[in-house]
Amino acid sequence: MKNRSTVAVFILVFLLNLVQLSAVAQTEKAIIEEMFKALGGKEVLSGIKDTRMSGTLELIQYGMSGSLTMYLKEPNKFRMDIEVMGMTITTVYDGEKAMATNPQTGEIMELPPDQAKLFSRQGLGFQSILYPEKFGITYVYRGIEEIDGKKYHILEQKFQDGDVITNYLDASTFLTYKTKIKALSPSGAEVESETIYSDYKMVNGVMTAFSMTQYQAGVESGRITFNEVVYNSGLDDTLFVLK
Repeated sequence: MKNRSTVAVFILVFLLNLVQLSAVAQTEKAIIEEMFKALGGKEVLSGIKDTRMSGTLELIQYGMSGSLTMYLKEPNKFRMDIEVMGMTITTVYDGEKAMATNPQTGEIMELPPDQAKLFSRQGLGFQSILYPEKFGITYVYRGIEEIDGKKYHILEQKFQDGDVITNYLDASTFLTYKTKIKALSPSGAEVESETIYSDYKMVNGVMTAFSMTQYQAGVESGRITFNEVVYNSGLDDTLFVLK
């Protein structure tokens, strides 16, 4: 059994890779318009100010499971609380920096810039597709790909720093089927990470994926299953500050 410190690092890296809340960006404009319709409409999406998602976390490679709750307040705040193997880990991004609790000492530590960058993107929520130019995000259409007999539109979401997320949209529903990124494994090596989105349900007018399964280098590594998603609960800014 890995020691608690090693497992904690694995959890953080896994979640950084898995919770890349999906956003996609014929033409890029046409695809985006179809995606707006599929998700619930531009008017509905623009009315979402905050989100709370809670459920279970499975770390398949380690044979462990636990609970997870994520909060985001658009456009720049994010919090994640997880409990696994007797540990509680809280990570927040307050709009400027990312902080996390050390599961062994309980101390609060600042995360390095590369991790803070990923958490900051979670706070964007639907802003990244509603107003991509505001955040320096661009989308490029890469055509159609067939997977297991189904067709998917391929769009690349590119950030100002050059990072790219490849999005696969179901050609029949325009909902996200999977995303693909270059990510770091727990050992620090760069690998291809894929996240599969499924079990879509309507929540307050928004089609929401309740299940996310991650594969690293083609091997299933983890899964998040949400049992509750709440929009616009009025999250306070103090929730995104660790003291």
